[in-house]
Amino acid sequence: MSSPAETSARRVARPRADALRNRERIVTAAREMFVESGPEVPFDEIARRASVGNATLYRHFPDRTALVHAVVLSVMSRTTQRAEEAAAEEADTFEALRRFTHAAADERIGALCPMLSGDVDIDHPALLAERTRLEEAVQGLVDRAQKAGRLRADVAVGDLMVAVSQLTRPLPGTGCLDNDRFVHRHLTLFLDGMEAPGRSALPGSAATLGDLRDRRS
Repeated sequence: MSSPAETSARRVARPRADALRNRERIVTAAREMFVESGPEVPFDEIARRASVGNATLYRHFPDRTALVHAVVLSVMSRTTQRAEEAAAEEADTFEALRRFTHAAADERIGALCPMLSGDVDIDHPALLAERTRLEEAVQGLVDRAQKAGRLRADVAVGDLMVAVSQLTRPLPGTGCLDNDRFVHRHLTLFLDGMEAPGRSALPGSAATLGDLRDRRS
């Protein structure tokens, strides 16, 4: 049985519900503003959008690297969840892949690219673990669709991720954000080209996850 002192220590160590809500609001606001303006957006603007004070923001994230790290983890985790939901809830393997692709676009995973090229530690254990989860989930969608003959055999998961990343990668400070309304339309065109049987021979070789990792290093 725990002593009063141990119970009190656990109570102090456990984050309060309002602190957790503030942290989530900050990460959400930062994610939105990174998409709109790039990862160098001022902290006070992020705090304002999150409806918290600057002191609260710095208490959770003492520097930009810590905040970017949290945003990258959040986007990866949410995208993995979308892949797992699609696999579990869609009977048609290609429709599962299609559902995930559009959901990943809504998560704006392309916005991770400029963040990962900054000071964030891409070899951090938490990031590596979340990236592995995401890669396994998406690879599973691709493997099942190809095994069922619903996805053309001459493509790989890297082809899918390149397309989603390119279509959802913003150019901060430009009018290109106005193109958001075309993203799902163009993804549908792309996915129609991924469905089996393929109508044309593809040049080059399929892009694998290994190819994407080599490009980041």
